[in-house]
Amino acid sequence: MTTLHDFTLRTIEGGELSLADLKGKAVLLVNVASKCGYTAQYKGLQALYAEMKDHGVVVVGVPANDFGAQEPAPDPEIKGFCESRYGVTFPMLSKITVKGDGKHPLYQWLTSAATPAGEVAWNFEKFLVDGAGNVVGRFASRVAPESKELRDAIAAVVG
Repeated sequence: MTTLHDFTLRTIEGGELSLADLKGKAVLLVNVASKCGYTAQYKGLQALYAEMKDHGVVVVGVPANDFGAQEPAPDPEIKGFCESRYGVTFPMLSKITVKGDGKHPLYQWLTSAATPAGEVAWNFEKFLVDGAGNVVGRFASRVAPESKELRDAIAAVVG
């Protein structure tokens, strides 16, 4: 059975991130975009990461240009924007496709393993994965990083 830990992806800096390195941690994967109405969620995602990283929670930003061409920039510009505008320190992946033709294998797995299954609907959709690498939650774009719904789900995973 496939888990999150079976994937290795390119980081926004051009290196590699083996998601097997995140075994035992709760991981929140978020497809992000710099020119979206939800872009301000970067602030909440960074706050969540800063608060929870020492408690076994990792936020992973996944830039995608699949919705309204709202992430047109190359990786170095995305990285600079996130760091200068929102102080992002959580891991960011290289831009990928999260829906439709050419959908990255990570998102093929996430969107089939999650409940409900199906295509990502918009930027800033969130997938929560437990320490064993299984999808345990899926949250629409409108669910803010500081929301009780998301915070309670993360607390249930990390104990």
